[in-house]
Amino acid sequence: MPRGARLDAPGTLHHVIIRGIEKGDIVRDKDDRKEFLRRMGELAQGTGTSIYAFALMTNHAHILLKSGEQGLSTFMRRLLSGYAQYFNRRHRRVGHLFQNRYKSIICEEEAYFDKLVAYIHLNPLRARLVSSFEELASYPWCSHAILMKTLHYAWVDREYVLQFFGDKEGDARKVYLEYLEEEAGVDREKELSGGGLLRSHGGWSNVLSMRKQGVKALSDDRILGGDAFVREVLQDAEEQGEQLLSADERAQQIAREIEKVCRREGISLAVLRSGSRRGGLSKIRKELAERFVNEYGLSLAETARQLWVTTGAVSHMVR
Repeated sequence: MPRGARLDAPGTLHHVIIRGIEKGDIVRDKDDRKEFLRRMGELAQGTGTSIYAFALMTNHAHILLKSGEQGLSTFMRRLLSGYAQYFNRRHRRVGHLFQNRYKSIICEEEAYFDKLVAYIHLNPLRARLVSSFEELASYPWCSHAILMKTLHYAWVDREYVLQFFGDKEGDARKVYLEYLEEEAGVDREKELSGGGLLRSHGGWSNVLSMRKQGVKALSDDRILGGDAFVREVLQDAEEQGEQLLSADERAQQIAREIEKVCRREGISLAVLRSGSRRGGLSKIRKELAERFVNEYGLSLAETARQLWVTTGAVSHMVR
């Protein structure tokens, strides 16, 4: 399937999301977790990649990083391919370990850095891998413990993170912890990991406000930032020769994907969009939803419109 180009200039801040294929585990025990982090740390130091935050879960991982001279693609390819080979050897399995395409979102640092750090660090708490902030402070598979000094990895730029919260370490850690507790009560998943206009402009209330003012802002599913930031990133990509998909081109590809699946399954577009669950229609919609969100970077709302279902239904499908 043709895909949108990655925006991969060195020195770019990325929120990377890695998922196991078919929601499968990417780590099974402590040894796997140690090996994943060891490889990530060695590669970060070897490629000049700055790691600011990470949360290694069971079937997925979040990483906040700034790419080195070789760019994000080289770093991620070496990390995922090397770890997958280790995992398959150790557990005597064959085949792909990760979803075909990790998700990378370019982030506007000034506006979103602190939110991203908090969002990533709260993942183990929200997934109930730990039950309290006290447990999170010593949880070894999340960089929150590094900020708390209960864990040390030289390849995590601890000082860079803390300087967003204060000039002196003690004050910065206090402000950071207060901020983390505030963010624990805020659902930022759609804003920080979703797609499109809502993510680019900080939620539906901000989008409505812009529309009332007659403001037309540019957005892109691969970029987390305001209009000016989105335009700057896309302009830089164009100058570097990136082949970017226009909205019309992507819409045409999506239409072709739907037509192809309908033809394969022997159903009409009207039947697919009928809302019926008979004859495996739910499974077909789920296949398309996962492809549109994970491979095309389409927003949940736009995917819902394409399949004539609710945004909540799409959210459930891709989880």
